[in-house]
Amino acid sequence: MNYMLKSIPSRTVKPRNSGFTMAMDKGLSLREVEDFIDASGDFIDIVKLGWATSFVTKKLKEKIEIYRSAGIPVYFGGTLFEAFVIRDQFEDYVNLLNKYQLTFAEVSDGSITLDHDIKCKYIETLAKEVTVLSEVGSKDAAKIIPPYKWIDQMQKELNAGAWKVIGESREGGTVGLFRDSGEVRQGLVEEILTQVPEEKIIWEAPQKEQQVWFIKLLGSNVNLGNIAPNEIIPLETLRLGLRGDTFDFFLNK
Repeated sequence: MNYMLKSIPSRTVKPRNSGFTMAMDKGLSLREVEDFIDASGDFIDIVKLGWATSFVTKKLKEKIEIYRSAGIPVYFGGTLFEAFVIRDQFEDYVNLLNKYQLTFAEVSDGSITLDHDIKCKYIETLAKEVTVLSEVGSKDAAKIIPPYKWIDQMQKELNAGAWKVIGESREGGTVGLFRDSGEVRQGLVEEILTQVPEEKIIWEAPQKEQQVWFIKLLGSNVNLGNIAPNEIIPLETLRLGLRGDTFDFFLNK
């Protein structure tokens, strides 16, 4: 940090298991990636190439290499996994991971209907080769999954070999964990936390108010995802109590 302030909460350091920040790259250019890393690289733990943007991204190999050279892992969004699976191309998906030498993969079923036992089989298979992030929750705002199902699916996916489970919200933060207004489904989150260890969950929280809510609930070192590139440093100031929304929260703690 550039200067000293008292009563700043302790942050974990990279490589970290908690206090994890997953950034969402929705199509940055190579130059934008370089600038992004220069400005925010210390606070980025992993980058998701959103949904299936990698299919149309120019110079994909070069982009991945820029992140890799900075020590920042990259993975394809879960929707790409679903796009391969629905077309009966799972082996092609595995070959794609190998082609780009990716060490992380996301397994999700937010856009397709997939038997949960089969989803767990995909997790188990991929976990033998890469680190798996599995996503729970639907991208359909009309599909409300009861808390016991969230818990059951998260537990089974962790048991199948997922490193962490992701709570779905899409890039806008208006489904899954949240109402269409962006408001947190507080009861859902609190019930999940009674059964699933918080360090095993990445909460997709693209909106500032959502980030504040989770930081106040679970502290500076909560795992948060789907953070826009220009929101990485603002999020870090929220984690440190250096923005109005969390300014008083960490004082004298």
